[in-house]
Amino acid sequence: MDVVVLTVDQDGSRTGTDRVPAALASLAEVPTLLAFERTVGDELQGVLDEPAALVAALEPLLRSGEWNIGIGIGAVETPLAEQARAGRGPAYLHAREAVTHAKSSPWHVRAVGDGDGVRALESAVWLWAALLSRRTPRGWEVADLVDQGLTYEESGARIGISQSAVSQRAAAAGIAEGRRARELVEFLTRTALGGGR
Repeated sequence: MDVVVLTVDQDGSRTGTDRVPAALASLAEVPTLLAFERTVGDELQGVLDEPAALVAALEPLLRSGEWNIGIGIGAVETPLAEQARAGRGPAYLHAREAVTHAKSSPWHVRAVGDGDGVRALESAVWLWAALLSRRTPRGWEVADLVDQGLTYEESGARIGISQSAVSQRAAAAGIAEGRRARELVEFLTRTALGGGR
């Protein structure tokens, strides 16, 4: 069974506050095969079997810019462990390698796996991270409203600006490009998992 093991380590944890509880809260709604949990210290881990779940998990982590993110793709031993941190198999080894190298990689993200398309997936995540890093708080405000299903007109009414101003913020925030990036990361994750999902 091929899965995604996501191993995430807090960047600069020795000098900062513990951000694991907030990260776990932001990941609570992500559908998982094995739920995200703290593994040790300032690290957390979860096991995903759906490409859309990786997209849902990555966005809040990339948005915060506070994490080294290791994406491991491959098999896990079955029967599955009851907790993510107790699992074994190549996907876990790949995730460990990835999070180690993420500390010195662009956007603090690496993907490691044996299947086709893992490098392309990593490249797509880097490009998505670059886009998200340029969003201002005002851009995120509009992006969050649009993600909730509001139109530009409804978003403008909610925050007290014109529809034209919302359009300008949306363009500056790269909302359309961000949607395409999500789609691309999901597609490439499916490819890396063998295309069967």
